[in-house]
Amino acid sequence: MAADRGIQVSRTDSAKPVPLSARAPSGPLRGEIRAPGDKSISHRALMLGGLAVGETTIHGLLEGEDVLRTAAAMRAMGAEVSRDDAGTWRVHGRGIGGLAEPADVLDMGNAGTGTRLLMGVVATHPFVSFFSGDASLRSRPMARVTKPLEQMGARFVSREGGRLPAAVIGTARPVPITYRLPVASAQVKSAIILAGLNTPGRTTVIEPEPTRDHTELMLRHFGVDVTVEPGPDGDRVSVAGQPEITGRVVRVPGDPSSAAFPIVAALLVPGSEVTIRDVGLNPRRTGIVDTLLEMGADIRVEGRRIEAGEPVGDLVVRASALRGIEVPAARAPSMIDEYLVLSVAAACAGGRTVMRGLSELRVKESDRLAAIARGLEACGVRAEVDGDDLTVHGCGGPPPGGATIATRLDHRIAMSFLVMGMAARAPVAIDDASPIETSFPGFRGLMAGLGASFQEP
Repeated sequence: MAADRGIQVSRTDSAKPVPLSARAPSGPLRGEIRAPGDKSISHRALMLGGLAVGETTIHGLLEGEDVLRTAAAMRAMGAEVSRDDAGTWRVHGRGIGGLAEPADVLDMGNAGTGTRLLMGVVATHPFVSFFSGDASLRSRPMARVTKPLEQMGARFVSREGGRLPAAVIGTARPVPITYRLPVASAQVKSAIILAGLNTPGRTTVIEPEPTRDHTELMLRHFGVDVTVEPGPDGDRVSVAGQPEITGRVVRVPGDPSSAAFPIVAALLVPGSEVTIRDVGLNPRRTGIVDTLLEMGADIRVEGRRIEAGEPVGDLVVRASALRGIEVPAARAPSMIDEYLVLSVAAACAGGRTVMRGLSELRVKESDRLAAIARGLEACGVRAEVDGDDLTVHGCGGPPPGGATIATRLDHRIAMSFLVMGMAARAPVAIDDASPIETSFPGFRGLMAGLGASFQEP
């Protein structure tokens, strides 16, 4: 029964909204926490466990709705996926090329990463699978993933613009390709590489800018031959197809994207000191920490170590007076999900913060670039969008606040403006806190344990 409870998901488009507001706490934030398991690594651990022979044991898996959708999808394709009462997940895989055709539509909820990566997995399996999701996921374009997968032999039938619902007609004769990413995207790279696992020969992705390398590190952990070679047009990431991989033990580090919310809250609430244990410190994910340090943040890293190929450490964060800076476009791939909460930090900083090259924010769960500017303005903070750049004029202290923010089913908008409420002069409300469970289960209780003050209307 524990296994079944671990995979059930129930969020629907018609689920009742959960309004919530945050106000400045009565005192400093204090305590020691562990951020939820890294979402990107959790998705990949379940997928590779399902493609391996034997048992993969996963400790610290993120049990948010997005990851549970991936677990349910792997189970629907024949992998045995279970969770014991201690929170350890076990996956008995089918081997490379051994997944079975799912009997029903794969409902991916809000899981964009899970959907795009799984499309790569099934593209080189000789069966048909159908993908759908919630209203937010159905609005997101998938064409940038399907285009290279079609070159490998798969076919796709979808709504206009490559949007879900979509049918993936996998190929029995996959062809290896060399594909240059037109836009830096770890999801597209990973989808191609995962498709290449069941393709003879070497499949190669050329990325003009480095993106998250969790797929490469996880594949190496499972014993797959993955090479990364620098070239004049960017790094060439290649995988040797049709390996036989066996199950492994995976320890999932804390998600730096989730850790960003208590980090910024601790920086902004006067007198705070918070320790966040076991945070993933992959250098392609630590742009938010690097940027906050440039802004004057007091963040110290302790206990550096390696877990399943990923660097991990503990972060000690103390309240700090921040200053505005310019964040270069080249940093965007290492912190694309963190710009929302960074904008909250910028709103409280002294001076102007300019964040460049944020085009990717327009194709996330919502148009985050427009949403963050609207939300900041509603809270009395001057913000401007110019092309793909965002400028925030900091208040040099607590911003006015006092607004109610429409989250548009976006978990990061919800959490970012709750952090804003903790730092603002007047409470900030969000219209729906339920999407938070997709990526940060237990967010409300964890933050309240540090001293945050949340209220339902």
